[in-house]
Amino acid sequence: MQIVWELDNLQALADYRLDVTGQPTVIDGPYGKAIEFDGVQDALFVESNPVAGWQALTVEVVFRPDAGGLPEQRFFHLGEVSGDRVLFETRLTEDDQWYLDTFISSGESSRPLLNESNLHPVGQWYHLAMTCDGREEINYVNGVKEANGPIDFTPLTEGETSIAVRLNRVCWFKGAIGRIRYTDSVLSPDEFMR
Repeated sequence: MQIVWELDNLQALADYRLDVTGQPTVIDGPYGKAIEFDGVQDALFVESNPVAGWQALTVEVVFRPDAGGLPEQRFFHLGEVSGDRVLFETRLTEDDQWYLDTFISSGESSRPLLNESNLHPVGQWYHLAMTCDGREEINYVNGVKEANGPIDFTPLTEGETSIAVRLNRVCWFKGAIGRIRYTDSVLSPDEFMR
């Protein structure tokens, strides 16, 4: 199963109504429209966790991190606020570069993957992916594997989704997001969105 969310409006994602905070803006992105966030109060919330119940998953995000944001930005959060969850995060450096940090918390197991040695310039569009087969989490930037680590993953059972901030409204994201795709299996890089 695959679910694609096109961030091309401020009313709905797929069949879900959006709860919008701040004043995010619809802009042109690499796949069509995208939504730009100010890094202060702009965010989207969806009362759904598309990966709930999945034994394995691939989550892909097309995004553009911008300069001037917070050093730590939780720009995509699935699940619960502090219980079982999946997070995509950035870390910004003082010289306008960023690196990816993905995180899974599942029951008694958790796995952060900080890619501190893989720096990328801000202001460009990137494809991110995170996969989990139940035993290992792997993350990628533009189809290149950057980090992996073991995790004892059990399916998330509930929760919501926040875009451009963590569910508890901290660590706001400055930049833009254009598309999110969820797959209920582990994809290889040649199967990622193009």
